[in-house]
Amino acid sequence: MSLRAETPAPSGTDIRRFTRAERWVHRTTATLMGVCVVTAACLYIPQLAVLVGRRELVVRLHEWAGLALPVPVLLGLASRAFRADLRFLNRFGPHDKVWLRAALRRDRRPSERPAGKFNAGQKIYAAWIAGATLVMLGTGLLMWFTHLTPLQWRTSATFVHDWLALTIGIVLGGHIGMALGDPEARRGLRTGLVRREWADSEHPLWKG
Repeated sequence: MSLRAETPAPSGTDIRRFTRAERWVHRTTATLMGVCVVTAACLYIPQLAVLVGRRELVVRLHEWAGLALPVPVLLGLASRAFRADLRFLNRFGPHDKVWLRAALRRDRRPSERPAGKFNAGQKIYAAWIAGATLVMLGTGLLMWFTHLTPLQWRTSATFVHDWLALTIGIVLGGHIGMALGDPEARRGLRTGLVRREWADSEHPLWKG
């Protein structure tokens, strides 16, 4: 694949939303998360467990994909653009409260949903999934290294891990559903470019 095809230059109607490094972090993290979700389903749903078989292999895939989940983000910190996006995601302003109130009222008018590069919903999702990933990593390690912790700890870790996994699956389903409903947002993650008209409508406070 040529560099031109991978990283197209902005046209008169396009603006740059994500760099190649940022898209790589998203794709790699999404792939690892997908492996974790699919392998977890194969381990906990009897019909899938029987269909797939090879439980030991599935367990190993699940464990190593989970351990690798933080790696793309840590490597992404070498990118200035990625670090800047993390700062955007970590800051809530008065306009984010306005966006959330409109979302709760199901008011979809762009004028009622002011947003910078990321809207309030995306900021909440990013914070939640980051925290959930760390909890899953910690509880998974407690379950993996059984000789390091008391039985009560391992039992509690298993309970939290299993129920949080179910919650993550539901939240990811909603995230994917919203992405499917916004082709231009998907284009931004695929090519790094979005139409200026879309940015002005969906993220009017973003200085792209």
